Amino acid sequence: MAGDYRADWLRVPVGEDATRWATRSDCHRVLAIVHNVTSATRLLDVLPLFRDDLRIQLLATCTGSSPFQSGVAELLATLGVPVLPWEQALSTPVSLALSASLGGELGSVPGPVVVLSHGVGYNKRLATPDTGHRTPDTGHRTPDTGHRTPDTGHRTPDTGPVFGMSPEWLLADGEPVAARLVLSHPEQLARLRRYCPQAAPRAVLAGDPCFDRLLKARPNRERYRRALGVRPGQRLVVLNSTWNAESLFGDGEQPHLLGALLDRLTSELPVDDYRLAAVLHPNIWHGHGPGQVRAWLDRAQRCGLTLIDPTEDWRQALVAADAVIGDFGSVSYYAAAIGVPVLMAAPGADRLDADSPVAEFVRTAPPLDLGRPLAAQLADVIAGHRPHPSLAEQASSAPGRSAALLRRTFYDLIRIPEPDRPAALEPLPLPPYRPARPLIPLLVRTGRQPDGTVLLRRHVDPAAPATGYDSSHLAVHEDTLETHALEIADLVFRDGSPDDPRLGGPARWTAELLRARPHVTLAVFVTGPDSCVLRVRAGQLLDVRTAPHTADPLACASALLGWLADGGSVRKLAADGLWLCSGGQRHRAEVTPLEG
Repeated sequence: MAGDYRADWLRVPVGEDATRWATRSDCHRVLAIVHNVTSATRLLDVLPLFRDDLRIQLLATCTGSSPFQSGVAELLATLGVPVLPWEQALSTPVSLALSASLGGELGSVPGPVVVLSHGVGYNKRLATPDTGHRTPDTGHRTPDTGHRTPDTGHRTPDTGPVFGMSPEWLLADGEPVAARLVLSHPEQLARLRRYCPQAAPRAVLAGDPCFDRLLKARPNRERYRRALGVRPGQRLVVLNSTWNAESLFGDGEQPHLLGALLDRLTSELPVDDYRLAAVLHPNIWHGHGPGQVRAWLDRAQRCGLTLIDPTEDWRQALVAADAVIGDFGSVSYYAAAIGVPVLMAAPGADRLDADSPVAEFVRTAPPLDLGRPLAAQLADVIAGHRPHPSLAEQASSAPGRSAALLRRTFYDLIRIPEPDRPAALEPLPLPPYRPARPLIPLLVRTGRQPDGTVLLRRHVDPAAPATGYDSSHLAVHEDTLETHALEIADLVFRDGSPDDPRLGGPARWTAELLRARPHVTLAVFVTGPDSCVLRVRAGQLLDVRTAPHTADPLACASALLGWLADGGSVRKLAADGLWLCSGGQRHRAEVTPLEG
């Protein structure tokens, strides 16, 4: 082939002879420049602005400049547009290039480059890679900032220039690398004029598409809560961590914080009162590996913690949350900006530009105190929370308008008229149903009130204190890792489809379980989100059902066991129903005897 064409370069829809093969060859090329999964998530926010435009051909590429390359190829594959090798992208003229980070010789892209923030503005201090050397991000030598501590065995936080605001990140050969630098608030423009006045003329105020998608999703809050299996009376607590050593997940200044916090959350908070989820920065997932992250958090997951997808579903989790335990990352700020109370566990003050709104938020947010009971702190921060309008105001000076402002910016650079249809961002999708089903043994305490209602309190920690309860039992999942607990369990349960041939159906499974484990009093087959089939030691088979999305059917089974332990009869339950109180809510379950 002539020229610089290489075997791994695309031939359609770009390339030396692309017009011969392409079905539509007279298109304006828009190139999405991906640095890592983190930056790609913001590009995914804005690429739908080109929907339905037959004049546009979308392309993608990866600079290869980020240390976090894991997951990028898979994400680009799901995007479903042609992916150019970086060298080909630098040789292919485009009408517009979009980037949500800095690096990878952006100044060499043959076309106007628009740079967007991949967080809530630009707040973090981040030394340019290989300080003191020529970097792929700026092309300039930067002085040694003194943030490395050789031979000490300790790490200190980066105190370098403000990422996305300083000459080290924005200029190449003294000129701005971006044709347009998208900012979401005039406050950012004021800082840009102080830190890098050369780039200020390229700035455009165009709102925050991520924040706008959050705002638009708030009416769906209850649906998102149901998707996470949050039941009436439960509070959803979301743990959030950005990346790097000083984050909540990190092992820098507070190396034991995460482990202590996870142990405390799962042991102190009753299962029926709290639902736990975690949103971790993509750089954690793809820097250490998803399998490693899951291994680190295995016990927490078996206790009921749900790990949230870091590319899409994290926003739905924030909308659904009652409280966030977080750090100095953008996600904590987004949560506060939409009115969710935040407990600050890792402020990371040295990581932030002291003049940024995020730094001010971190300084004023209520701190997490591991010296106090966590339930009391969560109750206090939720009850006493008053949203601060200034947080939302500083997230975006154009709430709800980013789609229109961004599309106008993009099409002005492409030099073609905008489509006639209104610009719109994609609504946040409804996440898959992911209820909590602890696989770790549950200590259940029950007490019967004068009106027959069974009080119920469940913990994953057998040492959890409780008063006002008459009896207790151990409920254990059949597939628990703690197999020794099966030898002393009072209640053994599992989840499954009633027609799963491997289990033989609820009647057979419960009968087999009780024969195999003669010490078990109750065998419970959870058949759905609001139903279970159980068999008592005497042989009776019962169907237990609640109104949709009220009581956990496993909680109903434990309440039934508590009822029987207090001398109650199955006949009365079948006639009057089972009343239980868990998570501060009173529920009724129908109890129906079955044949089998």
